[in-house]
Amino acid sequence: MKQFMKSEYYTNRELSWILFNKRVLGEARDKSNLLFERIKFLSITASNLDEFFMVRVASLKDMVAAEYDKKDIAGMTASEQLAAVNRATHELVDLQYSTYNRSLIPALDQNGLKIIAHHEDLTEEQNRYVDKYFENEVYPVLTPMAVDSSRPFPLIRNKSLNIGALLKKKKKTGRKDTPEFATVQVPSVLPRLVVLPKDASGIRSIILLEEVIERNISRLFLNYDVICAHPFRIMRNADLSLDEEDAEDLLKEIEKQIKKRQWGEAIRLEVETGMNKDLLKILRRELSIKDEDIYKINGPLDLTFLMKVYGLEGFEKLKNRQHVPAEVPDLPAGCNIFERIRQKDILLHHPYESFEPIVEFIRQAAKDPDVLAIKQTLYRVSGHSPIIAALAQAAENGKQVSVLVELKARFDEENNIVWARMLEKAGCHVIYGLVGLKTHSKITLVVRREEDGIRRYVHLGTGNYNDSTAKLYTDLGLLTCKETYGEDATAVFNMLSGYSEPIGWNKLSLAPLWLKDRFLTLIRRETRNAGEGKPARIVAKMNSLCDKDIIAALYEASSAGVQISLIVRGICCLRTGIPGVSENIQVRSIVGNFLEHARIFYFENGGKPEIYMGSADWMPRNLERRVEILFPVEEEPLRNKVLHILDMQLRDTMKAHVMMPDGSYEKVDRRGKQLLCAQDEFVREAKAAVADPKGVTHERVFRRETNKQYE
Repeated sequence: MKQFMKSEYYTNRELSWILFNKRVLGEARDKSNLLFERIKFLSITASNLDEFFMVRVASLKDMVAAEYDKKDIAGMTASEQLAAVNRATHELVDLQYSTYNRSLIPALDQNGLKIIAHHEDLTEEQNRYVDKYFENEVYPVLTPMAVDSSRPFPLIRNKSLNIGALLKKKKKTGRKDTPEFATVQVPSVLPRLVVLPKDASGIRSIILLEEVIERNISRLFLNYDVICAHPFRIMRNADLSLDEEDAEDLLKEIEKQIKKRQWGEAIRLEVETGMNKDLLKILRRELSIKDEDIYKINGPLDLTFLMKVYGLEGFEKLKNRQHVPAEVPDLPAGCNIFERIRQKDILLHHPYESFEPIVEFIRQAAKDPDVLAIKQTLYRVSGHSPIIAALAQAAENGKQVSVLVELKARFDEENNIVWARMLEKAGCHVIYGLVGLKTHSKITLVVRREEDGIRRYVHLGTGNYNDSTAKLYTDLGLLTCKETYGEDATAVFNMLSGYSEPIGWNKLSLAPLWLKDRFLTLIRRETRNAGEGKPARIVAKMNSLCDKDIIAALYEASSAGVQISLIVRGICCLRTGIPGVSENIQVRSIVGNFLEHARIFYFENGGKPEIYMGSADWMPRNLERRVEILFPVEEEPLRNKVLHILDMQLRDTMKAHVMMPDGSYEKVDRRGKQLLCAQDEFVREAKAAVADPKGVTHERVFRRETNKQYE
C-alpha cells in the first residue's frame, strides 16, 4: 500500500472544496439554466464560502498560529494550504462578481427587474420614497457607534453587514482636526431588499438597505460632515472548541461556546472596491486583518441576498416549476404503515418521493396503543419539526421515548438545544451525543406489541430527519421489520444510551469501531477478485472522499484492474488518470437543482453484487470520529431501484462534471450522446409511478449499460 501513499497522488482537501464551489458557480454561469435559478446558485456559492471561511480557513489559521507543521494528505503544510486557499478564493470571488455584474444584472434588467447598485442612481421620485422609508422604518432601529477616547472600537458581530464612516466636526476648532471613525450596523431585523414602486413602464426596481442607510447617513451624525461612508463585513472564526471530557454539562458548555462564536478572531474582511484608504486602514488595524484577508468587492457585499430576490413574486417563468414530491406508491395517504412494512421492505427516494411517510411513521407510532417504545437519532431537524412534535406526543401518551439529539451538529447547535429541552419537558429520555464523537447516523426504532409477540420496525436513512431539507436533498431511506435489522437497531441504541457493545452484528456496520475496516475489506476483496480473473467493479456515490487509507485501497484496486466509478458531489482528494495507479478510476460530480446527498456503495463481488447505503462519506471524520451506520439493500426490487439510480447518474450528460487528470472538472462531452438529466428523470419516474404503480419497473440494466464504457 505504501507505493500508493505518495503525496502527489492526492489533492488538497480545501482546494478540492473550492473546485466544488466553482462547479456550483458554473450553474450560475450556465445560460441554459433559467435566470432565477442562476441567481439562486450564485447565492448558494456565497453561503458556502461563508461557512468555508468560518470553519476550514479558521482551522488553518489556528494551525499556523500554533506552528503546526505536519503536512496534509497532499504534502502541504498549514501555511502552504492557507496561501493557496487565499489565492484560489480571491479568484473565485472575482468570478462570482464578474458573473453578477456582467451576466446576471443585465439579464435581470432585460426581464423587468432592476437592482439599483448605488443610491446616486435613484430618480427623484425614488429618492422621495427611499427617504420616507428611511425616516419611518429604518431610522428608529439604527444605533450609530462613534469611536473616540471614551468609546472604544465596537465589537462587530460575525457576518453582520455594517457601514463605516469617517466624520469631521462642522464647527471649526482652529486646529487641524483628525477625521473620526463611526460605524452603524445594517439591521438584520429589517428586509435587506427594499422594493421600490414600479415606474411608468412597469419596470420593478429594488435597492439594498445599506444603500438607503448610506444615502441618509448624515442624519445619524448631525454635528459632523460625512467625509465618506462604505459598507464592510467581517467573518470570524466560528469553529467551536469543546473540552467534552471536562465539561460537567455538555448542553451548557455548548451554549457558552455558541455565544463566543459571534466574537471569534476576524479572519476575513469584505469591503467595497474604492473604499477610502484611511477608513480601510482603521478597519484593518482595529480588526487585526492581514492584507491577504481583505476582499475588495466590485458589487454588493454578501450575495446571499439573491435568495430573497429569487423569492420575489411575478417571475415564475424565470424559475423552475416548484417540485412537489410524489406520493410513495407503497405508502399511500391514510394507510396503516406498520401493516405495509410487514408485507415487504420499502425503499424511499427523496425528494422525488415524499418524506411525509417518515413523519407519518412517527405520528402513527405516537398514537398507536400497541407501540411500546420509539427510539431515534436526530442530527438536524427543521424549525417547526413535525417529528419533534410527534415524539413529544408519544411521551405524553406514556410510551418509552429515547432520542439522541446531537448538540454538536455544526451551526444547528442552538436549534438542537431548544428541541432537546422541549423533548425533555415532554417526558422523553434525551441523550446529548457521545463524548468525543458526533452521532451522524440516521436511524429510528419502533417497538410494537403484536399478536405473535414483539415486533421491531426500523427506518435507516442517508439523510437527516428534516422535513424541509428533504424537499431539496436527494436521499434514500429503508423501512423494514426484519428481525435481524431490529436486533441490530436495538444494539445501536443500547450502545448510544449505555455501555453495551454487541459481540457481533447481523446486518449493520458502525463507525467509528467497525465501518472503516469493513469498507477496506470490501475494496480489497474486489482487488483480489480482479487478480483471480473474476468480475470486479466498485461504484460508490457520496458527498466527499478524502480518507487516505480508502483512497490508497482504491488505487491498489485500480492497478489490479478493478473498474471504479465514483460519484462524488463535493471534496475529492483522489486523482484520476495517474499511470499505473488510477487509470481505471472515473470520478464525476453532479450539481443540479437538488443537492446530491445519498451514500450508495456497490461491490461486484465476483458476480454476486452487494449493495450498501448509509450515513457516512469516505472521510476520516465520518469513519473515525462519528457514529455512522452502513446497511445492506437485500430485496431484489429494492436493489434494482438502487442500481437504476446509480446507472442514471453514471449516464447523466446534463449536470455531471468529470474529473480530469490535472484535478480540474469539465462538463460531460455531450457529442453523440443522449441528453439526460438524472434528476429530471427521477422526477418524471416518481410521478409516473403514482399514476401507474406497476408500470414503472427498474430492470437490472446497471452492469450491462455501465460496462460498455470499458469494453
